[in-house]
Amino acid sequence: MTPPAGQDKSLGELVSEATRDFSSLMHQEVALAKAEIKHEVAAAGKGAGLFGGAGISGLLAVVFLSSALAYGIAGLLDVSVGWGFLAVGLLYLAVAGVMGLLGKKKISQVGPPERTIETVKDDIEWAKHPTRTS
Repeated sequence: MTPPAGQDKSLGELVSEATRDFSSLMHQEVALAKAEIKHEVAAAGKGAGLFGGAGISGLLAVVFLSSALAYGIAGLLDVSVGWGFLAVGLLYLAVAGVMGLLGKKKISQVGPPERTIETVKDDIEWAKHPTRTS
């Protein structure tokens, strides 16, 4: 409802109109964010599904290639297939041991977030005495 020409709106009407416009704008922004997030989540879901498929395919490849390696070792060394599978199993055991040791070394290098702790201490000190300058 607009006032007749020559009349100004009251402060209450201006505030009410601004509030209504702001509320409308916020609803539109939320709707836009929901639409964008829905699109991004759908794309991420498809990507995750493809990664899952790749992981399963990779696992199957490792199984079949391990079998082939075991049969190959048995054929080359002229031993039973059981010995070939044992050799492949020991190979995987050695790889797992090396990876475990490297992982332990990396984990032991992880420390507390020093910079964050320092800034939090500074923030707490400032909150106790906000008028004090450093």
